[in-house]
Amino acid sequence: MNELPDSKLKYLREITNFYWENGYNPEITHMERLAHFADLVANKNEDLNLVSRKDTEFIIENHVFISAYITKYIPERCTRFLDIGTGGGFPGIPIAVMRPDLGSVLVDSIGKKTDAVKEFVDKLMLSNTSVENMRVEDPEFIEKYKNSFDLFVTRGTEPLIILLRYILPLMKDKAYLMAIKGGDLTDEFEKVELKYKSNIKKSTVYELHYKPSNLRNIKGKKLVLLELIK
Repeated sequence: MNELPDSKLKYLREITNFYWENGYNPEITHMERLAHFADLVANKNEDLNLVSRKDTEFIIENHVFISAYITKYIPERCTRFLDIGTGGGFPGIPIAVMRPDLGSVLVDSIGKKTDAVKEFVDKLMLSNTSVENMRVEDPEFIEKYKNSFDLFVTRGTEPLIILLRYILPLMKDKAYLMAIKGGDLTDEFEKVELKYKSNIKKSTVYELHYKPSNLRNIKGKKLVLLELIK
């Protein structure tokens, strides 16, 4: 472990400490991969805006850890997920690291970002993961991936009603949506439940609080979990 570069060692300590603080004893190989990913993003971020520049210092807590942490909410029997609007690889790459048993596709419409994410996937040797530079609503994407996924993840700003429109042609008969959200979700839920009531079997919202720095969820982050049927 001491042979790691200083930046990776710092990230490794940070991500491992977050897991320990919250009562988990994570696999060290997973933690090393997440630290490597954080280092790759931080270096690439100097040339390409993958995360907010002022946020680079907190890349573990605000990006890598929170993306990996939500894997504990993944329902049983999921086999393949789509990360809608992956940006710099969040939350898709940390999920793929923590759950190598799942197949995954990370999609984004911005070519420079998907080029970076492909590079990250290659360097992290995530053989279960592919990257697409497309829009999820494009007919070509739908044709390629229709009825393919039983899990959808995102931490983008798209409203739930738009996400459901994207998801329905791409999902198997049953699927789940896990969306990291912030703020008041009342309006979003009212709209999506009005239009897609017959497709939403169950909805749950989890407060994403964690030790030591967000015990009362002052960051206001929530995980929306929708159980969906066609």
